[in-house]
This record gives sequence, structure tokens and C-alpha cells, in this order.
Amino acid sequence: MTRDGPSNVLFVVMDTVRKDHLSAYGYEKPTTPNLAAFAEEATVYDHAVAPAPWTLPVHASMFTGEYPSEHGATQENPYLEDATTLAESLSAGGYETACYSSNAWITPYTHLTDGFDDQDNFFQIMPGDVLSGPLADAWKAMNDNDRLRSVANRLVQLGNKVHERFASEGGGDTKTPAVVDSTMDFISDADGPFFSFINLMDAHLPYHPPEEFQQEFAPRIDTTKVCQNSKEYNCGARDISDGEWEDIKGLYDAEIKHIDDQLGRLFGWLKSRGVWDDTMVIVCADHGELHGEHDLYGHEFCIYDPLVNVPLMVKHPDLEAGARDDETTVELTDLYHTVLDSAGVSAAAGGTEVEPTRSLLREEYRQFEGGDYGFVEYHRPVVELRQLEGKAAEAGIELEKESRFYSRMRAARRPDAKYIRNQFIPDEAYRIDADPGEETNVAGSDDAAVVETEAVLSEFEEFVGGEWSDVDDEDVLDDMGGEAKDRLRDLGYLG
Repeated sequence: MTRDGPSNVLFVVMDTVRKDHLSAYGYEKPTTPNLAAFAEEATVYDHAVAPAPWTLPVHASMFTGEYPSEHGATQENPYLEDATTLAESLSAGGYETACYSSNAWITPYTHLTDGFDDQDNFFQIMPGDVLSGPLADAWKAMNDNDRLRSVANRLVQLGNKVHERFASEGGGDTKTPAVVDSTMDFISDADGPFFSFINLMDAHLPYHPPEEFQQEFAPRIDTTKVCQNSKEYNCGARDISDGEWEDIKGLYDAEIKHIDDQLGRLFGWLKSRGVWDDTMVIVCADHGELHGEHDLYGHEFCIYDPLVNVPLMVKHPDLEAGARDDETTVELTDLYHTVLDSAGVSAAAGGTEVEPTRSLLREEYRQFEGGDYGFVEYHRPVVELRQLEGKAAEAGIELEKESRFYSRMRAARRPDAKYIRNQFIPDEAYRIDADPGEETNVAGSDDAAVVETEAVLSEFEEFVGGEWSDVDDEDVLDDMGGEAKDRLRDLGYLG
């Protein structure tokens, strides 16, 4: 495969950033002036759909071009196994590759970093290069051995305690400058075309924005006083007033402004180095966040649009600069095909072959049956359930087993309609063109758009395997190593 275009690729994921909090998408607060400027050089998409509402399966989909049920990296099996990644294909095609992130899921342990020449997840005590290559397999084996697991747990628990202290002092979410610094160092040292992937975690709970940005969006708010644990709210153990929600949103906006500030620094540096014009730039979120909508907090237990209709902006000479696409459905899985298409690189052995109708750069993009639809899958939320159950038990609350908390979910979404299949609760459907807040459930109606969307979802479910199989929560958590568990505690997934 050969193709003329930018030699380099910069792929930016703003973790947990919802589209309607970006001034680049019309938000009234100036959260993203640098991205607004970037949008003038890029195509901005209104209907980008994430394949899941949380990090691991979304990144696995972006790195393989497959849906979660195909690649299998979910909380029911929290590893990307036996897959050929985007980075592996680009590396085989002559690219220098690097991944920098502070996300607990993007590590050699889960295999999401397979194929990257360099990677760091900036864990304060256990840096990513400690758990790379054969050491990642050794660490997994150590944690999966009953006799050795306690030793590994004690080592990481020490690091976790130090991390918690940093977070309580407002330092837990300030790794983005280090991510940007490492990215600039990598690009400076690159001898050939580069693929640089970064995940920026500031907008993920807990919110402890740098003082400069907190003063702009959330002055005089004590970050230790507002609810920073979504499970406490979701299980009913804690109420959040309207005023507290406004404080939480202010802190969230401050975190987004910090991301934007650092992206402005990175983009400016690329321009000063003369490599900006020869670099394809993708900016998206892997998922969003709920702040009380549908009586939920965080990004668990649902697949509503604030979580799965994500921001996406792409700069490439084959795409119109300053354009706003408010008609085309884009799936984040398509970014895999788009990057390889731009690079002129074929998939490495075992990888998903590049499909031109899945590349944003092609005139025939989405010109296939069902191209108007994006699909979402949410497997059994094992880790979140454990935390939720713990918070509920502390408050003397008994959770209903056949509820959304225990339910697997799938959805089909097109620009005007959405249908959600729930495992334990009634299905949901929304005319999102007229009801963007998804407030009126029209499942079971004779609305043509809803009927068509449900039918397409049924076809998708048949394609990925139909009914969900049972999974034992204890088996999943027991198989997950101590290092992974402690990192998830940093993010509030485990108590």
C-alpha cells in the first residue's frame, strides 16, 4: 500500500472529556481556546461514536479496528491478547512509535502498549518501563500465582500510598506536562516518520486541577469537600446538591483547560520545529462523563450520549480545514484504518486489513450497508461493581441484582436515533435529533427511525455473537494482578 500524505501521526486521546464541555464545540465557557484554533485547521465531527464507555475496550478498538466483542479486551477479560496492534503494523512499516499516558489501563500489563518502541504510563512509583517486554509477562505470572501475589501486592501498595498522598495534595492529575515533554523528546530524537500516541488523564476523577485553571473555573472550591467518588452517589449513599454539581463541573472544566493549555504547548512546538504540516493530527476522547444526568455520576452503568458521542477532530490535507461534519457517523474503530491509510502501511501479520470504506480520507468512507450506524458495547462492569457494592454495603444499601448496575448493554446509534439493548432492564430508544438529552424512552413505538435502528442492532448482535455468556466476577478480579488493582484504586475503580 502506498499513499501520498503526511509522514507523521500524532494521536491524542483526551480521557473522559465530553463533547459539550469544549468551547471548540460551542460550549459557552472558554475551556479549549487552543483546540478551537486547531479546529480551524481540521475537520470537526459531530457524530463520532465510541465503541464502549470506558478506556480499555475503546483503546483496544482504536488499536485493532475491531469491536470489543471481537478483540475481547473487556473487564470480563482485561487484556488485549493475540492481537496485532496499530503500533505493531506501523513499526513494521518503518515508523518510530511511542505511547505516553498516565492511564492505569494503558500498560504492557494489558498489552495495549504492544508495538510501541517506547512507552511510559508515569506511575509515580512503578514507571512503565519497569513493566515492559518480558517483565510484563513475568509480573502477570507473579500476580497470578497465589504464593507470590502477596509479595507483589505489598510492593505496589507502598507505591499506591505515596500516589494517594500526592493526589490528596492536588498532584495526582498533573502528569500531562510530563507526557507532553516525553512526546517532544521522542519526536526530537526520531530519525524517520513517527507515530506518537498520548492519553491525557486530567479530566478523569478525581479532579485536582492546577491552581491557575481552578482559579478561572472553580475559585474557592475545596477539592476535598466535593464528591470525588462516583460510586458513593450511584449507589445512593451520598446526595449531591445542584450547587455541588456546579462546583464539580467547574473543577472538570478547569481540568479540560489544563489539557487544552498543554496541547497548545505541544502544537506550538511542532510548528516551531517545522514538522506540523507533515503530521496528521487526531484529537478525540475515548469516552465522556456524566454529572448527574440520568441520576448517574462518572462513566459506568450506561451508554448514554454524554459518554459515547465523543469529540473528534482530524487534521489532514485530504480533509477540509475548518469544516464541521454534522451528518456523518464516525466510529472510533475507523481511526485504525484512517491512520494506516494515511501512512500507506499495510496491516502486519494477523492484523485487521485496511478497509478503504473505513478510512476518513476516502471518498467512499462509510459507503457500506449500515454505514449510518455506530455500535457500542458494554460488558459486565466487574471492577465498578465491586466498588459500588462496597460503598452500598457501608451505607446499609442493598443493590437490586437485576438492575443497570449488573447489566450488559449494546447500542446502535445514527444521527437521528439510538436503540439500547439492556440485559436486565427494559430496552431504551431515543430520537436524539429531537431529544438529545435522551429523556423520553420511545422503545416499542412505531417510530420508523427507532424500528430501523433496533433492527440494525439485532443484526450487529448476531454478527458479534448474539447473547452474552455468563461470567463470574470473582474469577475476573482474582485473575487480575495486584499491580493492575492498585492502579485502578488510583482512579477510584476499586476501594
